[in-house]
Amino acid sequence: MPRPVGRPEVQLEQYALGGCWVVAVRGDLDFASLPPFRRALEDAGAAHPVVVLDAGAIGFADSSALNLLLGIHQTATLRVVSPSRRLARVLELTGTDRVFSVFPTVEGACS
Repeated sequence: MPRPVGRPEVQLEQYALGGCWVVAVRGDLDFASLPPFRRALEDAGAAHPVVVLDAGAIGFADSSALNLLLGIHQTATLRVVSPSRRLARVLELTGTDRVFSVFPTVEGACS
């Protein structure tokens, strides 16, 4: 599915910190933008027992992104760091804020 004109691609940064693997995301997560994010999280979940999602720069996340997070949470410990206001609201409305551990900093999530 082509990206709408003027919409930037999702940017990912991944790195090890302490005993966890960090996936930092910038952009909107929807069905069209999800494939690289899905690959990154699935690979991280398969290789590392603790995956930390740095979610402060996620502008929007639809149900496909939320379903992906729930799926990863079943194979690895998923910790969410500093979710954007919009993502925090989605987590709250769906009750998944009680499923994921949420931390204010990456360092705190990895300690």
